[in-house]
Amino acid sequence: MKNSTTIPMTHSGTKEKKYLITSLHKRLSEEFKKGQMGYSAIAIIGQSCLGSAAAMVLLMGEMDIILKMILLFFVTIFCMAFNGAVLAQLKSLTTFNLLIVSVVFSALVILLHLV
Repeated sequence: MKNSTTIPMTHSGTKEKKYLITSLHKRLSEEFKKGQMGYSAIAIIGQSCLGSAAAMVLLMGEMDIILKMILLFFVTIFCMAFNGAVLAQLKSLTTFNLLIVSVVFSALVILLHLV
């Protein structure tokens, strides 16, 4: 069985689905770690543009001023947290996770205002 050439399979297929996101996150974070300086420079530009677009959409939208300011606060904080992590040269996993949070939150704000 040690030298078998058969492909190992699970019976239900749920094992691959369960770990798909975690394995993707692990592979992407390892890639980010390899080229952290270059990826960080590109990511600062991209997520700052996305964050400023989210802020613009928020300020142009028709909603309660309190909710608008709370969402604007979180968009700004998440973008600044990633930029600060890059400038402080934090661990690559921390920086990568902050990038994901910032991009996902800004994108959600934009998508929810377009719908």
